[in-house]
Amino acid sequence: MGFLDSIERGLEKAVNGAFAKTFRSGVEPVEIASALKRELDTQASVVSRDRILVPNRLTVRLAPADFQRLRRLGDSLLDELTGTMQTHARQSGYSFPGPIDLGLEPDEGMTTGMLEISSDSEAGEVVWSAVVDIKGKRYRLRRGSTVIGRGSDADITVDDAGASRKHAEIIWDGTRAQVSDLGSTNGTTLNGRALKSALLEPDSIIDIGATRIVYRLLAQSKEQA
Repeated sequence: MGFLDSIERGLEKAVNGAFAKTFRSGVEPVEIASALKRELDTQASVVSRDRILVPNRLTVRLAPADFQRLRRLGDSLLDELTGTMQTHARQSGYSFPGPIDLGLEPDEGMTTGMLEISSDSEAGEVVWSAVVDIKGKRYRLRRGSTVIGRGSDADITVDDAGASRKHAEIIWDGTRAQVSDLGSTNGTTLNGRALKSALLEPDSIIDIGATRIVYRLLAQSKEQA
């Protein structure tokens, strides 16, 4: 971090602290997401023409009251924030040296409404896992075929009269995923377009009947996997 970056951070902290003390407004997840993206942008290092490295270990320090309130959201908050970082990195051409390790910590010295991000890098072998989010529930995809449909014999059963018993299939090989319609009555769409079969990109949206399915990739260390 350069001298001007330090000054800017100091001013930002002072302004945030003044507002926090005046309004006592708690930190919201969208503020954390913005701060994390800003941290990646600030710490990005160009190591070659095609490689820009950003930190993969990040800690969000919060006032105790904010920490307790946000911790009640559980792992879903960290999953969403991690997904936001992965999307921002992909759009910006950034690379992580290892799996993302994101955590929240309380800091007695901070005022409600304030947050600080600290970051560093740690190399490690990344293992990708594929998941789908359906109506607030997360399902991990196994290697091979996962069938989604209304029937009880589907691997993932959805409560949707507009879905066929075996509506769509996702095949995950550990690196890439492909979705196929299984001859359903009402068809399957990917990001708003009808499909028979197509490769999936992270954060793709699949619609079957009235059910929306979001495909995501999550990075883990080999030990976590």
